[in-house]
Amino acid sequence: MKFLDEAKIFIKSGDGGAGCVAFRREKFIEFGGPDGGNGGKGGDIIFEAVSNLNTLIDFRYHQHFKAEKGEPGKGANRTGHSGETMLIKVPVGTQIFAEDKETLLADFTEDGERLVLLKGGDGGFGNEHFKSSTNRAPRKATPGWPGEEMWVWLRLKLIADVGVVGLPNAGKSTFLSVVSRAKPKIADYPFTTLVPNLGVVYFHGKEFVMADVPGLIEGAHEGVGLGTRFLGHVERCKVILHLIDGTLENVVEANQVIRRELDLYGHGISQKPEILALNKCDALTEDVIQEKLNALKKATRKPVIMLSSISHHGIPQVLAALLEHIQSPEDEA
Repeated sequence: MKFLDEAKIFIKSGDGGAGCVAFRREKFIEFGGPDGGNGGKGGDIIFEAVSNLNTLIDFRYHQHFKAEKGEPGKGANRTGHSGETMLIKVPVGTQIFAEDKETLLADFTEDGERLVLLKGGDGGFGNEHFKSSTNRAPRKATPGWPGEEMWVWLRLKLIADVGVVGLPNAGKSTFLSVVSRAKPKIADYPFTTLVPNLGVVYFHGKEFVMADVPGLIEGAHEGVGLGTRFLGHVERCKVILHLIDGTLENVVEANQVIRRELDLYGHGISQKPEILALNKCDALTEDVIQEKLNALKKATRKPVIMLSSISHHGIPQVLAALLEHIQSPEDEA
């Protein structure tokens, strides 16, 4: 299934049905009076978050959603049927923005969450509604009220426990493929991953969801390289795993680039717990590893885990550190 995290769609609630002009006509009843019924209400536009979806790809091919119109009123004072509701299912983590892409209309964070975004138009009045002591045979009826319509943007922010970040080619996809059953595209060149990948990790009887976010570059907080969209997937994570390519000449600078982008992006990302790991240590000598570990520890004042996804060295330590931040007090009890 292809991944799509942004889509623009048109939505329109149903128009209300028109009121009816009718008169009671029965044998032996000379003046039956008006009995035109009201029109039915138009259908609503309702969004529902469901957990079995994790992409907006369906909205690339189906972009117009219109709820059913209400039926006109009928004689014998019968109200027209209401139009059927249009239910639009979206993945958990979806946000709905107005056409300006800035006004937030809805934010779905839980499975089963629903929102009536557009209400259907009310039905028109039939002539029976206008009967009075001075007007016993009104021939007046009103049309139904029109439904609402608008263009909206859907934006998906993956809900994962762990967000894996780092510069391009830092080994994020390889790490995800080793610790989970996810099968992301892997190659020895930058920007192999173009969309986020999700994987479920099982460790010490617990399971958690990990998201491999495409490589960030300098200026990502301003949208460079689709950076703002990629950073959005980290917003809902409980903890960040920052992988640093140990084969780089300057690992301290690599760390600073990512930290700077997280700080400038905002939205609380920079305050999230972070696990630092020096990756690809299988390609380094022990002296070089120690030198780079010491440089990172001195610059960040944080513990740094030595990691190799190829030899699996350090993987249990990384997963244990992540699990500490993911588990709630109830889970540990």
